[in-house]
Amino acid sequence: MELTRLGRTDLMVTRTSFGVLPLQRVEMEEATRILRKAFDAGINFYDTARSYTDSEEKIGYALSDVRDSIIIATKTPAATRSEVLADLEVSLRNLKTDYIDILQLHNPNPLPDPEDSGSSYAGLVEARERGMVRFIGLSSHSLERATAAVASGLYDTLQYPISHISTPADLSVIDQCYHLDVGLIGMKPLSGGLITNARPAFAFLRKFENLVPIWGIQRMSELEQILEFDANPPELDAEMWALVNRDREELAGDFCRACGYCLPCSAEIPIPMAARMSLLLRRMPWQQFMSDKWHQDMHRIESCTDCGHCREHCPYGLDTPTLLRKMLADYKEFYSTHAELVD
Repeated sequence: MELTRLGRTDLMVTRTSFGVLPLQRVEMEEATRILRKAFDAGINFYDTARSYTDSEEKIGYALSDVRDSIIIATKTPAATRSEVLADLEVSLRNLKTDYIDILQLHNPNPLPDPEDSGSSYAGLVEARERGMVRFIGLSSHSLERATAAVASGLYDTLQYPISHISTPADLSVIDQCYHLDVGLIGMKPLSGGLITNARPAFAFLRKFENLVPIWGIQRMSELEQILEFDANPPELDAEMWALVNRDREELAGDFCRACGYCLPCSAEIPIPMAARMSLLLRRMPWQQFMSDKWHQDMHRIESCTDCGHCREHCPYGLDTPTLLRKMLADYKEFYSTHAELVD
């Protein structure tokens, strides 16, 4: 499996790497089976986070016996030095290791003050000095904060959403990281599931040698497809460009990326799914959304109090309550004409 250098870390990671977030939805034994298959196929880089429920534990359970052969990145949402170190202790136990290869701050807003001895950045530096982590990084959904972090020279890696529907401004991060020798980890290569054809996505991202996409994998079939693409990379030819451009046209403008920073919702609205329901109904098998549960969940939007929590926490600046109401109106119309077609 082809390797690439992850910026100034000098870590040689597989160009096809594993985003472990979706495995929190899978039972331990099945998660282990998937992770072992990935390792046996040659994938050596696994990205997780303290916030991904039991994803760290699953890596520890499945791969601790091959720890010296893999590279692990995890994240902490902590805002202070002491909280970073406390989170790190938990991560080390969960992952069954005595060091983390890359510890990342998880979407900090604002960026921490590097001169503040009590900041989360100070926690990263101390962890590195104590040998608990090898390199330090940051994940972000904000272009402004991502580019500022890279330009600061303080971080070895950046994790940022990169897909074939990314804007030119977002794609400019690739060149910035290349020129400043910052390792670039590409999250959401399928844009939170809205890109339903992985072939053009793989072909497009493969052309950037300094970009390491982490493919979010939940099912063995998904892993097998990505492994097939890695073994026989699809060419970014005219046919693939046509598919890329179709996705760009259909997914243009503001839409929910399902990052989940809007949660929790006081009205218990499943915002990361509900706020993009119109796209899901037309880009995924729609029958699953005609269930009684989804009917009830979508109608929770009627209980929205417009408290502002989701709007204030959206890293993309979406007016989430307004978007949710639009999604509900469309869902009602779609449901009225399609629900009876479901057996």
